[in-house]
Amino acid sequence: MHMADALLSPAVGMTMNVVSTAAVAYSVAKIKQDDLSEKKVPVMGVMGAFVFAAQMINFTIPMTGSSGHIGGGILLAAMLGGFPALVTISVVLIIQCLFFADGGLLALGCNIFNMGVIPCLVTYPLLFKPLVKKGLTQGRIALASVAAVVAGLQLGAFGVVLQTQLSGITALPLGTFLLLMQPIHLAIGLAEGVVTAAILGFVYQMRPEILESTLEGGVIKSGIPMRGVLAALVVLALITGSALSLFASAYPDGLEWSVEKTAGTAELEAGGGVFDGAASIQAATAFMPDYAYKDAGEEGAGTSVAGIAGGLMTFIMAFSAAFVISLVKKRKRGSAAAAA
Repeated sequence: MHMADALLSPAVGMTMNVVSTAAVAYSVAKIKQDDLSEKKVPVMGVMGAFVFAAQMINFTIPMTGSSGHIGGGILLAAMLGGFPALVTISVVLIIQCLFFADGGLLALGCNIFNMGVIPCLVTYPLLFKPLVKKGLTQGRIALASVAAVVAGLQLGAFGVVLQTQLSGITALPLGTFLLLMQPIHLAIGLAEGVVTAAILGFVYQMRPEILESTLEGGVIKSGIPMRGVLAALVVLALITGSALSLFASAYPDGLEWSVEKTAGTAELEAGGGVFDGAASIQAATAFMPDYAYKDAGEEGAGTSVAGIAGGLMTFIMAFSAAFVISLVKKRKRGSAAAAA
């Protein structure tokens, strides 16, 4: 559900960039207080890499000619907490935008809001957490995963429609666009919910302390071994990015499908000023646009390399962000203790 720049006006795009930047900055401030234990630092990097790889795999929605991919917001929030999850998914979306030209640069704020702020800061605390609050079980995890993912994706899809309407995109009339966006993203949400439930269930079986600490707002005790689950997640991310990405559906995703059904084309045109500037920046930074080698001449060439490279970049950036924030927290606590 990565929006292209042509779906937005400069005013709406810039406004949403400011809104999402503020949300990420607020999340960083909250993490500095008490929202990320030290043992979650590598989890943040590994899960960011996995979500990057998983977003490359479009699965076909039967009988529609469309496809979908996981957003990963609820998965990250359940593993890390809402605020660290928003920082992580933002890293994923920034790397996708700048280095793989997936989603517009002007639209980056909208994509962070629709795919990050909504699931991590709205549906996770308001729906996922209450459903599992009485005790984590495989059944509650599954129910909460599906319900929260579906709700988050429905809100995110509505956000896309609202943003195009506020932008005055006449090729996408409200009624038609809305009636196409919501049902197709309901189907995508159900599929993502099942995937999210399976991964969280697997993690809960291996190291229940990860989900328990997130739910309770506590820390993972120093004696709890994390190598096994981290190694399993690394392997899963590598397999997903290097091998499974080769089998991604060729059908357009839910947003592209809805745009094409509404406007008669999946790629609306926009040019001049801000749009040309944003396109020039992406052309300069994207070394593998659309996850393929530049001028490869073969569709899909380099997909595995893109999956591994993007996953590694995401791991480094997410891990570094978590490490720096954790270090600042530790120093701040040390200064406070010394002053006392």
